[in-house]
Amino acid sequence: MSDLRDLYQDVILDHSKNPRNEGRPENPGHEAKGNNPLCGDKVTVYVAINDGVIEDIRFEARGCAISVASASMMSELAKGKSAEDVKAMFNDFHEAVTSKEPIAPEKIEKLDKLAALIGVREFPMRVKCATLPWHTMAAAIDDSTQQVTTE
Repeated sequence: MSDLRDLYQDVILDHSKNPRNEGRPENPGHEAKGNNPLCGDKVTVYVAINDGVIEDIRFEARGCAISVASASMMSELAKGKSAEDVKAMFNDFHEAVTSKEPIAPEKIEKLDKLAALIGVREFPMRVKCATLPWHTMAAAIDDSTQQVTTE
């Protein structure tokens, strides 16, 4: 179990130090801003959607390693998928990090690299860090003008 935990920590550190898809695109299409006022995490997510498929997703984030890593992983996993599939992925991820019940191995496998973030469920304040980019992405897809907040 320790080897798996170390691997997960390595994945989180890699994505936080070398975030994928970071930056503002020239023509963002959809965008939303998110804020976690308790810890100071801030994220803006930009989504380009064509025929219901996410063609591009980028983000700007200032926050903790978990928040940045989650945004980076989210952007990699969402690109090329339908907006509906991405929302379903978010629901699965959110359930995994908030549930008190054991997670079935097939659900962990389905989460792909997001499984690295499941450990935040033991720290409720960190769950907000991990899910803020996802809530913000969902708001961008829905063209919400409200700032996303974890409070």
